[in-house]
Amino acid sequence: MRLKTIPILFLIILLITPAPGPASVGASAAPEFALPQPGRVFQFPRDHGAHPRYKTEWWYYTGHLRAQDSASFGYQLTFFRAGLRKPDPKARSAWALHTVYFAHLALSDVARKKFIFREKAHRGALGLAGAEEGRLQVWIDSWSAALEGDAHHLQARDEGLGLDLTLTPVKPPVLHGDAGFSRKAAQGDAASYYYSLTRMDTKGRLLLGDRTLEVTGSSWMDHEFFTHTLAPELSGWDWFALQLDDGWEVMLYLLRRQDGGVDPASSGTLIDPQGRACRLEPADFKLTPTGTWKSPHTQAVYPAGWKLEIPGPGYSLTLTPTLADQEIRAGEAGGVIYWEGQIRVEGRKQQQPVNGWGYAELTGYAGKLGGLF
Repeated sequence: MRLKTIPILFLIILLITPAPGPASVGASAAPEFALPQPGRVFQFPRDHGAHPRYKTEWWYYTGHLRAQDSASFGYQLTFFRAGLRKPDPKARSAWALHTVYFAHLALSDVARKKFIFREKAHRGALGLAGAEEGRLQVWIDSWSAALEGDAHHLQARDEGLGLDLTLTPVKPPVLHGDAGFSRKAAQGDAASYYYSLTRMDTKGRLLLGDRTLEVTGSSWMDHEFFTHTLAPELSGWDWFALQLDDGWEVMLYLLRRQDGGVDPASSGTLIDPQGRACRLEPADFKLTPTGTWKSPHTQAVYPAGWKLEIPGPGYSLTLTPTLADQEIRAGEAGGVIYWEGQIRVEGRKQQQPVNGWGYAELTGYAGKLGGLF
């Protein structure tokens, strides 16, 4: 029997949302799951695979595509793994339910000013969905991300929207935070293991309605795994991934506090053309919203446009959404709502013009997000 998408997402939210009140960070996390600690030694490509010792994990792909007719698109394909309990290696039943999986597929069609979203969810039983340890192989039905040689192969298709893309990294994995240990709150144990592939040559096919388009472009992949949920004093986060035409990349996230401030654990990473990474502390950059957008669907008000200053390397950048409405409304019964969309980058570096593309993720503006941190 197939469990439908909305009930599964609702179950995920119930399981991973922190209990209200002054409970300690991560009190809702099952005690048998491990906690990230500093000092992990990453091994690639092994660590592209699943890590079921930790409660929550995601593989986040975003990118920028161009068709032969010069039409441009932004895309997102994300796979989420949510552990209900630690897997029992002695369990023999194919029906055993210890993990659920869900995925988001979105396309920003810039020329037609359309944002299209699809979702899928399944239990990790009977081969309906899963993620392999030791190698990248995550799937829900026919949606999948898999490592083929050095390349990542993405496939997803549903109701007139689909993609079949091959992503080849041109830089090594970048470890964020303290050698991949990324704090998500100044106090408590909220933290993740976090790395990215910040520039991946991309080619393949895009299905849009009755059209199949050959596309090329560039992608970014984030992979995180952790156990504790969003700290109670935080309301959400603003995350950015920028690919600049001078060969550099920037990752930033601001953790927003309930009292309106920014948590000191906010962080970033600056990556040079050779793939070397430099950590950015909150004092190393300034991100200022330049406008807002109110969702006609949820009435949530999001920042829309930013000015980014990184004085060290001399960046002064303007970040502009390619479409105002890139709000994801997934699993309406559970209210998983956030803004994730393509942004255009324009500005200067030490008085020299620099441009690029990026993605922004804005959570917590339409109410408490279902505990993705």
